[in-house]
Amino acid sequence: MQAVANAVQGYLGPEPTSVDPGYKAREDGSTMKALAWFGTTNVKVIDAPIPDVTEPGDVIVRTTGTTICGSDLHLYHAEILALQKGDILGHEFMGKVERVGPNVTKFKPGQRVVCSFQIACGECQFCKQKLSSMCDRTNNSSLMQNMYRQRTAGFLGYSHFTGGFPGGQAEYVKVPYGEVNLLPIPDDVSDEQAIYLSDVLPTSYNAVVDTGVKEGDVVAIFGLGPIGLCAVKWAQAKGAKTVVGLDKVPYRLETAREKCGIQTIDITENKNVAKKLLELFPSGVDVSIDCSTFHEPKTLLHKAQKTLMLETDSPEQVNEMIAAAKKFTGRIGLTAVYAAFTNNFNIGALMEKGVTLKGNGQAPVHKYWEEILQYIRGGKFDPTLMISHRVPIEDMEKLYDAFDRRNVPGLEKVFVETAASAPPAPGCPTTTRVDDWPRIYFDA
Repeated sequence: MQAVANAVQGYLGPEPTSVDPGYKAREDGSTMKALAWFGTTNVKVIDAPIPDVTEPGDVIVRTTGTTICGSDLHLYHAEILALQKGDILGHEFMGKVERVGPNVTKFKPGQRVVCSFQIACGECQFCKQKLSSMCDRTNNSSLMQNMYRQRTAGFLGYSHFTGGFPGGQAEYVKVPYGEVNLLPIPDDVSDEQAIYLSDVLPTSYNAVVDTGVKEGDVVAIFGLGPIGLCAVKWAQAKGAKTVVGLDKVPYRLETAREKCGIQTIDITENKNVAKKLLELFPSGVDVSIDCSTFHEPKTLLHKAQKTLMLETDSPEQVNEMIAAAKKFTGRIGLTAVYAAFTNNFNIGALMEKGVTLKGNGQAPVHKYWEEILQYIRGGKFDPTLMISHRVPIEDMEKLYDAFDRRNVPGLEKVFVETAASAPPAPGCPTTTRVDDWPRIYFDA
């Protein structure tokens, strides 16, 4: 699939953009640790050249914290198009300004910053509305243009389908349009609190706001990974009367109960999810939000279709949401990553019940990150609730495997440190090694 996608994109040629994703090494030949993709479930920590400024608006950031996002597993499994061997992955990171281009006046070396996962120009019609994930000028993917008829913004570390920008699972990162895509972090906010302003916090907040959660709603959160866990907290902050969380991983269900005080449903014990939700809420669910994944079809039918490449995404979970939705006023939000096409989607039930199905899109980080920062500074939201472990960047290859297998007790969000990282903040995990973690085993 990757070879075909890259061949098609090569044939079509790049779309015009205002930024070059190209990578220029420093003249002194210095190198850094970085996590690179080499094939399906094949990632490696490599020594890569440290990037230098190539355009006037660039900022080079020395990473003080990075992480793995659940959506990175789609890259790990080669489910996102146009990956190329050697691509540096990662789109959630923060650090200190190392170098700046000649047009950069807002930032100085040594300043703490967090980077949005999307590359926005700051000038197009979408950027002027702070809809940074939809920037018209930074993604050169002709493949996306032909598949979707439009393009999203370029994304850091998320394949050549989103521009081919080297990512943030590295000790240094080049950030194009640095004054637009970096947010200064005040001294009273720790790295562990700030790093997730890059993606998880705006993505979960956008899912709740965009799907229209309001006071008194019954809300079902499908998937209790870091984004699902945060979506639970945001739904509660917006006044939801009841929030129920669904997952199949025991420690995730337990974490949601303990840290968020919600009822949970184990989907391995309740195969008919819609039936269970309607037993709990006979009138239906006001809002369902998909915070999980598409790469694990449930039934033999969709496993076969995915294996035969007859579909890229499974509709099963969305069909369950439609079935459990309240008639006419039910809303469904998709914030989990979907790629392209699906079969057996229950469009009839969607229409007949009058349910609103909303693609939340890639969250516009710039629209929300300053607001969320104030939630953090005011003590109204604590992002560290999802941090379960801390490891050095040298362990990232093993971390991907553990994150994918979900067989480490309590594994949620992992803070990945570099040589430039500050010591752990009070109350946050200390450094451990992946090889030393205990494992658990459960039926898939």
